[in-house]
Amino acid sequence: MISALEYHERTKHSPQGVRESGYQLDFDNKPRPFKSYEDLPRRALSDRVRLTGIPALSTITPTHADFSHERPVPVDDLTALSYFSTGITKQLTRQDRELLFRAAACTGALYHIDLYAVCGDLEGLEAGVYHVDPRSLSLDVLREGDYRGILDAASDHDGVSTAPVTFVVTSTWWRNAWKYRDRAYRHAFWDSGTVLANLLATAESLSLPAEVVLGFADEPVAELLGVDPEREAPLELVPVGTGDHVPDATRIDPIDPATSPLSPDEREFPLIHDAWRASTLESGGEARDWRSRARERSIGRREGGDGDRIELDPVDYETESKRPLHETIRRRGSCRAYEREPVSFRKFSTVLDRATRGVPLDGRGSDSPSLQFVDAYMIANGVDGVSPGSYHYHPEAGELERLTDGECRSEAAHLALDQRLGGEAAACLYFLTDLDVVVDRLGNRGYQLAQLEAAATAGRCYLATYAHRNLGGTGLTFYDDFVTTFLSPRADGQTPMFLYTLGEPA
Repeated sequence: MISALEYHERTKHSPQGVRESGYQLDFDNKPRPFKSYEDLPRRALSDRVRLTGIPALSTITPTHADFSHERPVPVDDLTALSYFSTGITKQLTRQDRELLFRAAACTGALYHIDLYAVCGDLEGLEAGVYHVDPRSLSLDVLREGDYRGILDAASDHDGVSTAPVTFVVTSTWWRNAWKYRDRAYRHAFWDSGTVLANLLATAESLSLPAEVVLGFADEPVAELLGVDPEREAPLELVPVGTGDHVPDATRIDPIDPATSPLSPDEREFPLIHDAWRASTLESGGEARDWRSRARERSIGRREGGDGDRIELDPVDYETESKRPLHETIRRRGSCRAYEREPVSFRKFSTVLDRATRGVPLDGRGSDSPSLQFVDAYMIANGVDGVSPGSYHYHPEAGELERLTDGECRSEAAHLALDQRLGGEAAACLYFLTDLDVVVDRLGNRGYQLAQLEAAATAGRCYLATYAHRNLGGTGLTFYDDFVTTFLSPRADGQTPMFLYTLGEPA
């Protein structure tokens, strides 16, 4: 097995490494972006997706999931949760090819993240273990009966123990590794993070408590779904709603449902599975202990300094954009070009303010700061009222601290793997952490936690960005150590987890 620190070091990008890789994509072997079971029965979800009309900006802030009051989850809600997380929201035809775009952003549009629903009897759906099929917005039946006790025992988590339905989020490695190779393990948390941002916002719009659970015993969950972690592994649990305590765990028979091949020649990347395996937890008790350690204090972040401060000016809830969540998700894209026009300071302030108020993760303490495991830094090249330069954002104070002065579009493009989008963007947001400290305190599972907090926060940036007219955004990859160097000495010892850019779309 390989430690998270070694994995991260071995998968860093550098200009020399990118130039010398020589890797070419084999489009004849490109994997399909859907999991297709060959002979499983299906259950229909609702014919129509429920729309609440709640403004997107009102759904982004954390629920601090309250599982103390009973809130069932009818099948209409299950449909909305599934559709706005992984459903097909756009269909375009280009050069006689049909392109299907999903609700949440995904690296390379390869869509390697799947949702499974483990539920008791719901209004309109009997208890079972289901795979969500985004193509037909229906459910593949993996097991009939109530198996929520398996997840309860695996996680020892209060929300899972009373949730009418718990989603399990997985990644199929090859579907992303076809293009990104060993970095697909990073992308598993990048891309599940954007899915989870949508899922949590949709739950909030439906007045359903929801929380992301990263602490759970991995093997029992994989066995429940009938997946082989060398190909597809569970990443997170998301309990939704609240009700009676779930039945006790029962013995389960192994299942191995047949699926259609993803591509003619599916390749393996042992480094990915080794990194995942090194992070696994063995039991619900171990998961609860890990969770307790994570909740104790903020780690991986840097204290502020004495640089000049700029106070953000976000809109309040009365004057915020009223674009509903469903329209925002359907509007969302990934910008391919930005105008070099400055964006509104208030809109930028609102995006940053709403996105960084703290993702409801099981590893967060109840009185934790907005960001607990990552710092937010920024290169500003086009924000009204913000002098060009680099900044350290302090979400608790709502202030930007200036680190350096001067326009740095060429530097921003270079840091973003020499992609012009980085230089065109009005702002580049970098989420960094001190991995040595995180892994020392929380083990290899801590690496997942830092990646996920950064990615889910970036997923909220997407939602807050596209809630505004004339704003667009996209995530970009980066030269890891070059980002650290550019943001040092403040970021010395930290490493980037995610890069999000925003601006006015061209």
